[in-house]
Amino acid sequence: MNFQLSEEHLMIQKAARDFAVHELLPGVIARDEQQKFPAEQVKQLGELGFLGMMVSPTYGGAGLDTISYVLAMEEISKIDASTSVCMSVNNSLVCWGLETFGTEEQKQKYLVPLAKGEVIGAFLLSEPEAGSDATSQRTTAEDKGDHYLLNGTKNWITNGNSAGTYLVIAHTHPEKGSKGINAFIVEKSWPGVTVGAKENKLGIRGSDTHSIMFQDVKVPKENRIGEDGFGFKFAMKTLAGGRIGIASQALGIASGAYELALKYSRERKAFGKEISQHQAIQFKLADMATQIEAARLLCLKAAWEKDNHLDYTLSSSMAKVFASETAMWVTTEAVQVHGGYGYVKEYHVERLMRDAKITQIYEGTSEVQRIVISRAILG
Repeated sequence: MNFQLSEEHLMIQKAARDFAVHELLPGVIARDEQQKFPAEQVKQLGELGFLGMMVSPTYGGAGLDTISYVLAMEEISKIDASTSVCMSVNNSLVCWGLETFGTEEQKQKYLVPLAKGEVIGAFLLSEPEAGSDATSQRTTAEDKGDHYLLNGTKNWITNGNSAGTYLVIAHTHPEKGSKGINAFIVEKSWPGVTVGAKENKLGIRGSDTHSIMFQDVKVPKENRIGEDGFGFKFAMKTLAGGRIGIASQALGIASGAYELALKYSRERKAFGKEISQHQAIQFKLADMATQIEAARLLCLKAAWEKDNHLDYTLSSSMAKVFASETAMWVTTEAVQVHGGYGYVKEYHVERLMRDAKITQIYEGTSEVQRIVISRAILG
């Protein structure tokens, strides 16, 4: 196996790093405190091609591979996970789902502006009672002949208020269980669509997280994705790729915290020398670096399998579990390395620690991913 990144990969990595340092870092603490969505920064990401990275140029995308996406996600997440989660949802859930399973008409109408960053997308699966269990959906889409009538509530929706295009999972035939679920393209501006209040969250506070309510929303038949009853498979296949994005986000959060801890350890002195010269700190840094590298390799393996059209369900779940738990552990250790300063906002690590926790929860909790992994290894 070749572990060397190509020149193109290195260029993309550098471009993402430069954008994060010059455009995201200034103001990131204020956006966190004010729960401010990074609208201008997201617009710039779209102009640079980072919101449709893996979409074919035919549909306005950059035509890059998943490895490029992982590299860019890591660099953006080192600085601002609130921005990277917006990037993740638009790329690996909304754009990928539409390009892979949408009709040509759906791609031209919805995918092109999403890939160009002219419109932001959101993926609506979670519900107040069902969580991410697609088979327990209470949102319904009643077949009315030439359209569906959509009713229900979705919660924890990333990009909920900023998105213009929603991919909504709903039950059309509840009596059929998983075979009675469909996926629909819904426009935020349609009558009957209501955006709830923004959630006041522990971390990724700049991220635009809302509940979305539907009351007798008319959805044209041509806005259904795939054949009747394809919605459950659509959700599962799309979420598998989404886990690569969240794993990469967790990797970036961990990497960002580690780099800050390493830098601080070379500056802070205790007992007459830099704390990096004390074995207790050296061991922490060594363990942090090792776990981050392991998480990175798992993310890249999942990305490589996806790019080579292999089944990446297992590898993406492993990457998501390991990277998210690495992020939580590394950020906590980074705060410890900083001592009292780690508790102060201006040093960034406390924010990264708060941001890390969500990576263990969304796109299926670590416990859910362990179920996926155990089923795979037990056959």
